[in-house]
Amino acid sequence: MPTFFISHGGGPWPWVPEMRRTFAALEDSFLRMPGELPERPKAVLMISGHWETPDAYAVTHAANPPMVYDYHGFPAHTYEITYPAPGAPKLAERVAALIDAVGLPSRLDGEQGYDHGTFVPMAILYPQADMPLIQVSMRSHYSPEEHLELGRALAPLRDEGVLIIGSGLSYHNLAAFGPGAREPSEAFDAWLSDRLALPAIDRTSELMGWERAPHARQCHAREDHLVPLFVALGAAEGDIATRTYHEEMIRGGVTASSWRFG
Repeated sequence: MPTFFISHGGGPWPWVPEMRRTFAALEDSFLRMPGELPERPKAVLMISGHWETPDAYAVTHAANPPMVYDYHGFPAHTYEITYPAPGAPKLAERVAALIDAVGLPSRLDGEQGYDHGTFVPMAILYPQADMPLIQVSMRSHYSPEEHLELGRALAPLRDEGVLIIGSGLSYHNLAAFGPGAREPSEAFDAWLSDRLALPAIDRTSELMGWERAPHARQCHAREDHLVPLFVALGAAEGDIATRTYHEEMIRGGVTASSWRFG
């Protein structure tokens, strides 16, 4: 399986018609993703920019995880969305063992549900909600090196039919959406594209120093939506990166992209 870093859009956009029109190109990129895989996955493992834990990498362990409506100010019906994909407790245990094996802390979480960084893209990718699905949290220290190591630990799952997706945004500064985002997001997106095109060893080194990128902290005042990229990269560190989505002037000025590794 390849791995992906996807820009997942804003809030529950597929359920809000005017937002869905705004994100039409992003939706098209999600619809293409299953055709970019060698076979139907046995399960999906998602690292979302909306779930972080301080102490250890948590792995969803419930057989039927609940919903997490982690957004505000949207129409009432968007707080009644259901995406009843089954969990995968045995896979969760396998994931925790892989994380433990490289000396990183892990724990199983039987209560955490699917946040919108997960259920939004999955509702487009697998609308029948019949794909087994687990999430792995980020750690709230956001260490690029440690999250790269997390990806390396998860890499064996690719040969076991598990699709690994890092779900975030290549630009995420909620206080600076709109026209003012145009220059910073264009420059940062171009920097990412250039670095992801480098040979693997140089690519990794450059991305670990992402704060040196132009407008880095304007684009990611908190890097929660960038960290999933490091995990997707670590799980496919030697593979070619292909940009699968790119759009300018979203929501008044944001440039955003997604990439496939492998």
